[in-house]
Amino acid sequence: MAQTRRTVLAAALGPLAAGAAGLTGCSAEEPDPGPAPGPERPADALIMLIRHAEKPYAGDVGEDDEGNDDPGSLAGRGRRRAEALPGLFPPARRAALPAPATLFAPAGPLARSRQTLAPLAEELGLPIRAEIPPGREAALARAALAARTPVLICWEHTGFPRLVRALGAAGVTSVPAGWPDRYDLVWILTRRRAVWSFREMGQHLLPGDA
Repeated sequence: MAQTRRTVLAAALGPLAAGAAGLTGCSAEEPDPGPAPGPERPADALIMLIRHAEKPYAGDVGEDDEGNDDPGSLAGRGRRRAEALPGLFPPARRAALPAPATLFAPAGPLARSRQTLAPLAEELGLPIRAEIPPGREAALARAALAARTPVLICWEHTGFPRLVRALGAAGVTSVPAGWPDRYDLVWILTRRRAVWSFREMGQHLLPGDA
Protein backbone atom coordinates (compact mmCIF):
# COMPACT_ATOMS: atom_id res chain seq x y z
CA MET A 1 0.00 0.00 0.00
CA ALA A 2 2.86 2.44 0.87
CA GLN A 3 4.45 1.68 -2.47
CA THR A 4 1.18 2.47 -4.23
CA ARG A 5 0.83 5.86 -2.43
CA ARG A 6 4.39 6.81 -3.45
CA THR A 7 3.68 5.86 -7.04
CA VAL A 8 0.53 7.99 -7.11
CA LEU A 9 2.31 10.99 -5.52
CA ALA A 10 5.18 10.78 -8.00
CA ALA A 11 2.75 10.66 -10.88
CA ALA A 12 0.96 13.76 -9.57
CA LEU A 13 4.12 15.80 -8.98
CA GLY A 14 5.91 14.81 -12.19
CA PRO A 15 4.20 17.35 -14.52
CA LEU A 16 4.81 20.17 -12.02
CA ALA A 17 8.53 19.37 -11.82
CA ALA A 18 8.80 19.19 -15.60
CA GLY A 19 7.02 22.52 -15.94
CA ALA A 20 9.40 24.16 -13.47
CA ALA A 21 12.39 22.77 -15.33
CA GLY A 22 10.98 24.05 -18.60
CA LEU A 23 10.53 27.53 -17.15
CA THR A 24 14.06 27.51 -15.82
CA GLY A 25 15.47 26.49 -19.20
CA CYS A 26 13.48 29.17 -21.03
CA SER A 27 14.66 31.89 -18.67
CA ALA A 28 18.32 30.89 -19.10
CA GLU A 29 18.09 31.05 -22.91
CA GLU A 30 16.49 34.49 -23.21
CA PRO A 31 19.06 37.02 -24.53
CA ASP A 32 19.81 40.05 -22.39
CA PRO A 33 18.45 43.07 -24.33
CA GLY A 34 21.06 45.37 -22.73
CA PRO A 35 20.70 49.13 -22.51
CA ALA A 36 18.64 51.01 -25.06
CA PRO A 37 20.82 52.46 -27.86
CA GLY A 38 21.61 56.16 -27.52
CA PRO A 39 22.17 58.78 -30.24
CA GLU A 40 24.97 57.96 -32.68
CA ARG A 41 28.23 59.78 -31.89
CA PRO A 42 29.79 61.78 -34.77
CA ALA A 43 32.80 60.11 -36.34
CA ASP A 44 36.26 61.33 -35.41
CA ALA A 45 37.79 63.73 -37.94
CA LEU A 46 41.04 65.57 -38.65
CA ILE A 47 40.73 68.61 -40.90
CA MET A 48 43.71 70.78 -41.82
CA LEU A 49 43.23 74.24 -43.33
CA ILE A 50 45.72 76.29 -45.32
CA ARG A 51 45.38 79.50 -47.23
CA HIS A 52 46.45 79.41 -50.86
CA ALA A 53 50.07 80.43 -51.33
CA GLU A 54 51.20 83.99 -52.09
CA LYS A 55 49.28 85.88 -54.74
CA PRO A 56 50.60 88.77 -56.85
CA TYR A 57 50.69 92.25 -55.36
CA ALA A 58 47.98 94.66 -56.50
CA GLY A 59 48.62 95.61 -60.10
CA ASP A 60 50.93 92.65 -60.69
CA VAL A 61 50.18 89.29 -62.29
CA GLY A 62 51.02 85.69 -61.59
CA GLU A 63 51.61 82.91 -64.07
CA ASP A 64 49.20 80.17 -65.10
CA ASP A 65 50.18 76.59 -65.81
CA GLU A 66 50.92 77.44 -69.45
CA GLY A 67 53.25 80.29 -68.52
CA ASN A 68 50.79 83.07 -69.37
CA ASP A 69 50.31 86.17 -67.22
CA ASP A 70 47.32 85.66 -64.96
CA PRO A 71 46.26 87.81 -61.97
CA GLY A 72 44.34 84.82 -60.56
CA SER A 73 47.43 82.62 -60.35
CA LEU A 74 50.23 82.41 -57.80
CA ALA A 75 53.12 84.83 -57.56
CA GLY A 76 56.68 83.49 -57.82
CA ARG A 77 56.98 83.08 -54.05
CA GLY A 78 53.62 81.31 -54.03
CA ARG A 79 54.92 78.83 -56.62
CA ARG A 80 57.94 78.14 -54.42
CA ARG A 81 55.68 77.57 -51.40
CA ALA A 82 53.50 75.16 -53.38
CA GLU A 83 56.57 73.21 -54.46
CA ALA A 84 57.77 73.03 -50.85
CA LEU A 85 54.37 72.06 -49.38
CA PRO A 86 54.92 68.26 -49.65
CA GLY A 87 57.69 68.68 -47.07
CA LEU A 88 55.02 69.07 -44.36
CA PHE A 89 53.64 65.57 -44.90
CA PRO A 90 54.85 61.97 -45.13
CA PRO A 91 56.80 60.53 -46.81
CA ALA A 92 58.98 63.63 -46.18
CA ARG A 93 61.57 62.84 -43.50
CA ARG A 94 60.70 65.88 -41.39
CA ALA A 95 56.94 65.63 -41.80
CA ALA A 96 55.09 67.57 -39.12
CA LEU A 97 51.56 66.54 -40.13
CA PRO A 98 49.80 63.32 -41.17
CA ALA A 99 49.43 62.71 -44.88
CA PRO A 100 46.00 63.84 -46.09
CA ALA A 101 43.67 61.28 -47.62
CA THR A 102 41.44 63.93 -49.26
CA LEU A 103 42.28 67.31 -50.81
CA PHE A 104 39.80 70.15 -51.35
CA ALA A 105 40.20 73.42 -53.28
CA PRO A 106 37.51 75.84 -54.45
CA ALA A 107 35.87 75.69 -57.84
CA GLY A 108 35.93 78.80 -60.01
CA PRO A 109 38.24 80.85 -62.20
CA LEU A 110 40.86 81.63 -59.53
CA ALA A 111 43.50 78.90 -59.77
CA ARG A 112 45.62 79.82 -56.74
CA SER A 113 44.32 77.16 -54.35
CA ARG A 114 44.51 74.38 -56.94
CA GLN A 115 48.04 75.48 -57.88
CA THR A 116 49.02 75.43 -54.20
CA LEU A 117 47.90 71.81 -53.83
CA ALA A 118 49.09 70.52 -57.21
CA PRO A 119 52.64 69.42 -56.19
CA LEU A 120 51.32 67.71 -53.07
CA ALA A 121 48.53 66.00 -55.03
CA GLU A 122 51.12 64.66 -57.48
CA GLU A 123 53.38 63.50 -54.65
CA LEU A 124 50.57 61.61 -52.89
CA GLY A 125 48.76 60.44 -56.02
CA LEU A 126 45.52 62.11 -54.95
CA PRO A 127 42.93 64.05 -56.95
CA ILE A 128 42.03 67.60 -55.94
CA ARG A 129 38.32 67.88 -55.27
CA ALA A 130 37.29 71.27 -56.63
CA GLU A 131 33.53 71.01 -57.09
CA ILE A 132 32.46 73.55 -54.42
CA PRO A 133 32.86 77.31 -55.03
CA PRO A 134 33.83 79.91 -52.42
CA GLY A 135 30.85 81.10 -50.42
CA ARG A 136 29.42 77.61 -50.03
CA GLU A 137 31.39 76.67 -46.94
CA ALA A 138 28.44 74.80 -45.41
CA ALA A 139 28.52 72.40 -48.37
CA LEU A 140 32.29 72.17 -48.04
CA ALA A 141 31.96 71.25 -44.35
CA ARG A 142 29.50 68.47 -45.16
CA ALA A 143 31.76 67.11 -47.89
CA ALA A 144 34.86 67.28 -45.68
CA LEU A 145 33.18 65.46 -42.79
CA ALA A 146 31.97 62.74 -45.16
CA ALA A 147 35.38 62.33 -46.83
CA ARG A 148 38.26 60.06 -45.88
CA THR A 149 40.26 61.63 -43.09
CA PRO A 150 42.71 63.34 -42.69
CA VAL A 151 41.40 66.12 -44.92
CA LEU A 152 43.42 69.08 -46.22
CA ILE A 153 41.48 72.13 -47.43
CA CYS A 154 43.21 74.93 -49.32
CA TRP A 155 40.80 77.86 -49.55
CA GLU A 156 40.28 81.59 -49.75
CA HIS A 157 41.11 82.87 -46.26
CA THR A 158 37.91 84.93 -45.96
CA GLY A 159 35.85 81.73 -46.01
CA PHE A 160 37.54 80.04 -43.06
CA PRO A 161 35.35 81.56 -40.30
CA ARG A 162 32.23 80.35 -42.13
CA LEU A 163 33.79 76.92 -42.60
CA VAL A 164 34.71 76.62 -38.92
CA ARG A 165 31.14 77.50 -37.95
CA ALA A 166 29.73 75.01 -40.44
CA LEU A 167 31.96 72.27 -39.06
CA GLY A 168 30.55 72.93 -35.59
CA ALA A 169 33.91 74.04 -34.16
CA ALA A 170 33.17 77.73 -33.61
CA GLY A 171 32.75 77.18 -29.87
CA VAL A 172 36.40 76.19 -29.41
CA THR A 173 37.81 79.19 -27.56
CA SER A 174 41.29 79.04 -29.13
CA VAL A 175 40.05 79.35 -32.74
CA PRO A 176 40.85 82.87 -34.03
CA ALA A 177 37.96 84.98 -35.26
CA GLY A 178 39.59 85.25 -38.68
CA TRP A 179 42.61 84.14 -40.67
CA PRO A 180 45.54 86.57 -40.23
CA ASP A 181 47.21 88.24 -43.20
CA ARG A 182 49.69 85.38 -43.61
CA TYR A 183 50.31 82.50 -46.00
CA ASP A 184 52.54 80.35 -43.79
CA LEU A 185 50.04 78.82 -41.34
CA VAL A 186 48.16 75.56 -40.89
CA TRP A 187 45.01 75.32 -38.79
CA ILE A 188 44.41 71.83 -37.43
CA LEU A 189 40.88 70.96 -36.29
CA THR A 190 40.45 67.59 -34.60
CA ARG A 191 37.14 66.03 -33.61
CA ARG A 192 37.53 63.20 -31.12
CA ARG A 193 34.60 61.68 -29.24
CA ALA A 194 32.36 64.44 -30.61
CA VAL A 195 34.57 67.21 -29.15
CA TRP A 196 36.57 69.62 -31.34
CA SER A 197 40.06 70.88 -30.53
CA PHE A 198 42.24 73.37 -32.39
CA ARG A 199 45.87 74.22 -32.87
CA GLU A 200 47.77 76.52 -35.19
CA MET A 201 51.13 75.63 -36.70
CA GLY A 202 53.64 77.53 -38.78
CA GLN A 203 54.72 75.99 -42.07
CA HIS A 204 58.40 77.08 -41.95
CA LEU A 205 58.81 76.25 -45.63
CA LEU A 206 60.43 79.42 -47.03
CA PRO A 207 62.86 82.05 -45.77
CA GLY A 208 60.88 84.70 -43.93
CA ASP A 209 58.22 82.34 -42.62
CA ALA A 210 57.49 83.13 -38.97
